Amino acid sequence: MLGLLLRVLPFWVREPLLIVIGSVLGLRIMYLAVHDRDWVAAGLGVVFLVFTGIRVRAVVRALRARRNPGPVASGDGAVVDGAAIDAAAQAAQSQAGATQARPQAGTGPRPGPGTQEKEPNVWGQAVAAVALFGALGAALWVAPHVLPSADNTQRPASCSGTEHEELPKAYKKTPRPVTGDELCKALNRPDLARLLGTPGESANSASGTSNTAALTDGKVAEPEAEVAFDTYTVKLSATYNELSIAQYVKLIKIAGDEGKKDMRTLTVLGRPAVLSSDHTMKFEINLGSDHNSGPVEEGPLARTLSVALDRKDRGGSYDITVWSTSGALPDDKVLLHIAEKVLPTIPERSDGP
Repeated sequence: MLGLLLRVLPFWVREPLLIVIGSVLGLRIMYLAVHDRDWVAAGLGVVFLVFTGIRVRAVVRALRARRNPGPVASGDGAVVDGAAIDAAAQAAQSQAGATQARPQAGTGPRPGPGTQEKEPNVWGQAVAAVALFGALGAALWVAPHVLPSADNTQRPASCSGTEHEELPKAYKKTPRPVTGDELCKALNRPDLARLLGTPGESANSASGTSNTAALTDGKVAEPEAEVAFDTYTVKLSATYNELSIAQYVKLIKIAGDEGKKDMRTLTVLGRPAVLSSDHTMKFEINLGSDHNSGPVEEGPLARTLSVALDRKDRGGSYDITVWSTSGALPDDKVLLHIAEKVLPTIPERSDGP
């Protein structure tokens, strides 16, 4: 369809159109080739620009021939001036118009023998073609930057809406506790995959729950959020109990050498913190006809950074835990960077006196 359209267009419309299309496509392909360092695309862009240069040269030669018509060789070899040929053609056209039948009455005045048919405005056609397809080319160039993408790439998971659920009574007794939804929004950051060292991944799932701590009879609020990627899973929880980081470190030391060898105390955002390792729990639920579930097993190793809720370490902590199904763990600096980015965005209790 496009080829047929280009063949029927006049020269002074077709050539500017080819120049505009070739230059826009050539420059766009060259820009993308340089940006992506794709040398094959760069070669294709050069081909478009060379094609455009050839069309420009053809238009320049046509303009020169139109401004300065030179002598043209006739069929028998004689040289005839181009201007004389134009004059003879006009005279023949006038004579043919004079011998035409008279129009019937009421059809309008008949043109006289000296009246010439008005030639199309070549420059007007060329300028209109360039303006029209220049606008189309600009629209094609700008559209990918201003219009939403229509591709089928996977979008990061959003937090499931739990903000309207009724909170347990423990949250009413705790001064300014956060909810699982607030933790999920803080953790599910656009740059979380980059902080984990896997910038090409998108979150597969994100969720938050407003639970209470185990073995506390529902008296201790413990909201948590979890964001899962292909490589790592990150969990953020807040525990509003009276256990300080200093007391937690003593408990790890009492637990034995296995707990102490991976433990590391430090300060994060001016608060006491501790890094520790522990195995996750793995269990299987069978939804088949027998409804038998497998026993609870030891899952992959997880690394946890526990940070005090306040600088005075008066009890409670934020816990950031990272693990993977393969058992691989990121460097401790990853957890520190996540804490430095995420914790300041969580609504906190005031430190008080």
